[in-house]
Amino acid sequence: MMGGLGSISTPMCISSTFPSKLQNPNPRKLSHPFLSFHKSHSLSLSSRFSPQNNKVTGTLFILKASSSVGTADYTEEPTTKVKFQTSLSLPGHSSSLSLLGTGYREKVFAIIGVKVYAAGLYVNQSILSKLDAWKGRSAAQIQDDFSLFKSIFEVPLEKSLQIVLVRDVDGKTFWDALDEAISPRIKKPTPVDESALSTFRSIFQGRPLNKGTFIFLIWPDPSKMLVAVSADGLPTRIDATIESANVGSALFDVFFGDAPVSPSLKTSVAGGLAAVLK
Repeated sequence: MMGGLGSISTPMCISSTFPSKLQNPNPRKLSHPFLSFHKSHSLSLSSRFSPQNNKVTGTLFILKASSSVGTADYTEEPTTKVKFQTSLSLPGHSSSLSLLGTGYREKVFAIIGVKVYAAGLYVNQSILSKLDAWKGRSAAQIQDDFSLFKSIFEVPLEKSLQIVLVRDVDGKTFWDALDEAISPRIKKPTPVDESALSTFRSIFQGRPLNKGTFIFLIWPDPSKMLVAVSADGLPTRIDATIESANVGSALFDVFFGDAPVSPSLKTSVAGGLAAVLK
C-alpha cells in the first residue's frame, strides 16, 4: 500500500471470490482480457519487472482475441492469484468497463516483501479513440510517457481502479498510507480539496478492511471521483463522491505517474495499451 503500513495481519493464503450471480460456471481465463473485445488479434508480450523495485520478473502475457463480450471471463494477477473480471458495470453506470491491466502492491518490512493488495485498471473503451497519437508505440515507450496517462485521466469518460485486499488491514492504516501518497502531490490544497480529503478519510476511519475486500475508485470525469467499498464481491452502491479535481488527479498519479506505487500495474497497463493501439 502507499506509504507506511504499521498493522498488517499474518500472511495467509490468497483467494478472490465473486458473487454467484456474476460468475460464469465455466469462465475462461484470459491472459490479457482487454483484447477479448477486439476480434482477430493474437500476439505475445513479454513483461519483465525489476526485483529491486518489488516487481515481478519473467512474466509472459499471451494476448488473444475473443468475441465473447457478454461472458464473465476473468484474468488472474500472476503474483497474488487474484482474479479480475474482464468487463464489469459499476453502480450508477450503465456502460461496461474493460480491464486493461493488473498488478499488485507490496510493502517491505525488515527486508521481507509483504503483498497488500492486487489492483486492476478498467476503462471505457471509447477512451482508446482519443489515443491515436500513441498508435504504434511500444509498451516501454508508453510506460515512460506520462502525457499518455494524463490524457487517459483527462478524457471525460469513465475509468476505474479496482483494489482487492489480500490480507486484513484496518481502515485507519489504509487511509494513513493513502493520504501519505496523495498529500505531497497537492502542493497548495484549497478548501475544496480539504473537504474532499475529509470525506475520503471518513470512508475508512474505524472500518475493518478484511482480506478479499473490494475497493473501487471511479473517475467519471476529471473533476469527480466515486468510492465504493464492498466486503462481499462487487459493490452495489457508491459510498462517497469526492468532488475535487486535485484529489482525483493526485490519486491517479499515485498509480500511473512517474513513481507509481505499483510498478507492475503500470507496466501491465502499458502492455495492454501497446497491444490495442498497435
